[in-house]
Amino acid sequence: MILRGASRRRRRLNIGFLSGRRTLARVRAASLSPETSKIMQPSRLALLCSFAVIALGVAAFIPLAGSAQSPPTPSASTDKALIDDLVVANHVLAEQGVLDAFGHVSVRHPGNPQRFLLSRSLAPALVRADDIMEYDLDGNAIDPRGRASFLERFIHVEIYRARADVNAIVHSHAPAVLAFGTTQTPLRPITLVAAFLSPRVPVFEIRRVAGMSNMLVSNPQLGHALAETLGANSVALMRGHGMVVAAPTLPLAVYRAIYTTINAKLETDAISLGGLVTFLEPEEAETANKTLDQIHLRAWELWKRQAQANTCK
Repeated sequence: MILRGASRRRRRLNIGFLSGRRTLARVRAASLSPETSKIMQPSRLALLCSFAVIALGVAAFIPLAGSAQSPPTPSASTDKALIDDLVVANHVLAEQGVLDAFGHVSVRHPGNPQRFLLSRSLAPALVRADDIMEYDLDGNAIDPRGRASFLERFIHVEIYRARADVNAIVHSHAPAVLAFGTTQTPLRPITLVAAFLSPRVPVFEIRRVAGMSNMLVSNPQLGHALAETLGANSVALMRGHGMVVAAPTLPLAVYRAIYTTINAKLETDAISLGGLVTFLEPEEAETANKTLDQIHLRAWELWKRQAQANTCK
């Protein structure tokens, strides 16, 4: 059917051009013949010329199979915007000290929930649009083109698989949170801007699954165990490693990752002062978190503009 359609379009193209050329030839002959030029009125000549131009124009615009690219679809535009935001998210988290040479941030594919976007194995501050890769929920790169993948992409794979409500994930080695994953002191919300840390921040102990290992979540089994530890929470610590942050949107995941780090610093400072530390009660945190869901984009827009300005320098 495709070959027949292409053949018909070629025939129409040839017919259009031949018709246009024949008409122009007649016009030229008429204009060169003294007898005909006397008989034929100017309006008649103009009409024939118009017909010839139209015939050629229509023929020129009859598409041939594979002869022109189709215009971008809305989904393609959406993907481009999302890729740009994912690049910005890498830069923001690096500038805010949440990510350094290591760590990564991903976002679920908006058109296919069984896939997600994540940069190639690269320091976050260096990530550009061409570094963004698409993965399935087995951790396979769709179009690797020789680009290396993160060993710990299974963190993202298994959390996306377990949590349909999660559309963005950050994995960080931020020093501020490490102490809370290696001691009996829990990380709790001390400031309203970190209300999402309530009701609890669980700690993933990789020894229970992998024994004595390199502590990297580098296969589906370990990723699944981490996802189980995270549960329905927004943040989970990883003993001696860092943290993982989950959110329904990319801006909110970035927000939560940054303010988890800030809250950890504030809690460490408060504890060092001695005495009783007053944390947010679950009811306070629940109410504050509803507000944060509405206003966090103010912070995202600020960080985004700062990162874009720094990229242009």
